[in-house]
Amino acid sequence: MIKKILTYSLVVGMICLFVWTFWFLYQNSQKKPIVFTTDIPFYSDIVQKSVSAGSIVPRKEVAIKSQVSGIVEKLHVVAGQYVEKGALIAHIRIVPNMANLNSAESNVAKAKLQLTQTETEYKRYRKLFDDELIPEAEFNKYVLDYNQAKETLRSAENNFDIVKDGATKQAGNATNLVRATVSGMVLDVPVEEGAFVIEGNTFNEGTTIAFIANMNDMIFLGKVDESEVGKIHVGMDVDLHIAAIDNKVFPAKLEFISPKGITEDGAIKFEIKAAIKLDKNVYIRSGYSANADLVLQRRDSVLSIKEALIQFSGDSTFVEIETKPQEFKKSLIKTGLSDGVKVEVISGVKLGDKIKVIVEKPVK
Repeated sequence: MIKKILTYSLVVGMICLFVWTFWFLYQNSQKKPIVFTTDIPFYSDIVQKSVSAGSIVPRKEVAIKSQVSGIVEKLHVVAGQYVEKGALIAHIRIVPNMANLNSAESNVAKAKLQLTQTETEYKRYRKLFDDELIPEAEFNKYVLDYNQAKETLRSAENNFDIVKDGATKQAGNATNLVRATVSGMVLDVPVEEGAFVIEGNTFNEGTTIAFIANMNDMIFLGKVDESEVGKIHVGMDVDLHIAAIDNKVFPAKLEFISPKGITEDGAIKFEIKAAIKLDKNVYIRSGYSANADLVLQRRDSVLSIKEALIQFSGDSTFVEIETKPQEFKKSLIKTGLSDGVKVEVISGVKLGDKIKVIVEKPVK
């Protein structure tokens, strides 16, 4: 009896296990229902823009250089200081070339000897002329020689002073005094007192003593890709976002587009410049990094949808609008301006329509 019960129990258990396995496999084979979420159209401003990375720089930045070679004996300015045109920037102590100095000194000695000689002749013939023993024409030759000897001595002494000190005693503009050529702010003084500097010449641009710029006239200097340069034009509005100044947009006007592209990281880019409208309450430093939004097109308060809702089939553009819960019908639409996230809808949907979101979310 017990054996029969165990046999029946085993058979029933096997049948139950078979039925449960069949039911489990059947349930897993069934496709889970899909629930689609929806989104609605909305009114929005759409701006199509090109973004250019660059920096803020003065329109005119002048490098002040030394006219002579020597050692910086005294600096009279520091970075951040405002200077007027002609202001003293630095004093250069001349380190004379000994050969040139010796030659200049020798020329002075020769000029003095020549002057002594001609002065003696001049005085002698002056007396003869006063006694009316020689004609005026003959006397004038000695006057000329005497005046030329004086001028030769003066020139030799000036040349000696220039070689030795970088300036003449008579001149008011000493070449060893570096002065500002423009008015503006001193941006940088790249030399220190005691540093050796060289003068600019045909083969060398010379040592820069200071950089001076007008900080009231700033521009944005950046680059745009060749794929976008044809969409922009001189005079268009530019919105500047300066990294160092949060939550503030500076308006600017595009005033230059380079006619020649340059290769940068394997792409052709064109330099642009935009004049900035400065805010007197905000101090902008030279070299600030900035991004320029060049507004290509703009639509204000237009009916829009998210661009991700749009579907394509051949040449058709459509969305799926919910008619009943989880039932949708296709609606052909006509689109306008897009900023890459949202797009203007000209026809095909209206405010309040529920549009199917393409991403499927299965029921768990």
